[in-house]
Amino acid sequence: MLGMAADGLAQRVSSGFGQALDPLVLQRARRRDAAAQEAIYRLYSRACYNLALRILGNPAAAEDIVQDVFVRMLDALPGFRGDAPFGAWLKRMTTNATIDMARRNRRLDTESAEVHLERMAVEQPGPDVGVDAWSLLMRLSVRERAVVILHELEGYTHKELASLFGQSESYSKSVLARALKRLGVLDAGTIEWRGDA
Repeated sequence: MLGMAADGLAQRVSSGFGQALDPLVLQRARRRDAAAQEAIYRLYSRACYNLALRILGNPAAAEDIVQDVFVRMLDALPGFRGDAPFGAWLKRMTTNATIDMARRNRRLDTESAEVHLERMAVEQPGPDVGVDAWSLLMRLSVRERAVVILHELEGYTHKELASLFGQSESYSKSVLARALKRLGVLDAGTIEWRGDA
């Protein structure tokens, strides 16, 4: 499958939800062909796991999401119309299942900003300690991490996030800005913020 690189040139997508699904495999999977269903699992299960893990921060929970999503996908597959690429459809299912799990576990916390800032002040490493992106993301609440990952890495718009979380677009923008500020991204200018409408 061809995707668009940052420089505007076409590039082949060979991993994640952007992978092309052979139409014949899809057709066979719709008819409940086990080998075709397994091929879809092999093609997309890693992308599902990685997205759930990034948001939830828990490998066991991410594995549960993969199982849940693929069971749901197999049930819904006969009704897949193909209006969007298969990977985008599966990505949406994964995102919804991940957010649902976080809600069920009451992990989309509602900590006040003060509690968050106090916790981060204690957790801040010294200037001589290297910090990786995963460690930084794990300092955010699940809701903040979900908004950052879905917007900045997965390309969701604020309108899509508002719908997903049942909130307004300004709410999603606020959560994103607050999370990026807590990470020091907006102040330090270490990455370009995708401030879409």
